[in-house]
Amino acid sequence: MLTITRDIHDRIVAHARRDHPDEACGVVAGPAGTDRPERFIPMLNAARSPTFYEFDSGDLLKLYRELDDRDEEPVIVYHSHTATEAYPSRTDITYANEPGAHYVIVSTAECGNDEGPVSFRSFRIVDGEVTEEEVRVVESHAA
Repeated sequence: MLTITRDIHDRIVAHARRDHPDEACGVVAGPAGTDRPERFIPMLNAARSPTFYEFDSGDLLKLYRELDDRDEEPVIVYHSHTATEAYPSRTDITYANEPGAHYVIVSTAECGNDEGPVSFRSFRIVDGEVTEEEVRVVESHAA
């Protein structure tokens, strides 16, 4: 199960709406070993595409160095689907290289960048196997 704060949830959704019709992408980092998403890190979709996302290789290298320096790890890797359901595509599955991460997909297919409802789903992707998991939105992480 993914437990995420309302603030982080809303920031991911806002990023997906803002970048529509292109796919949005980013990471939510947390302290290593905690599985607690705390630091929202929106990234640039280097592909600038409505059907594909790609992290800029330089930005990604910088991100991983920063995570290492802060003793953090990517807890959530997120992106949006602008014309399809919130379910990992074959490409998403192929590029899923963080076996401990929650892969969040937000579909803006029904609302675009308007205030309409989005689909917000989370998956574990390990060795090509996709498993959907429950998403629990909380006001804050318990201390």
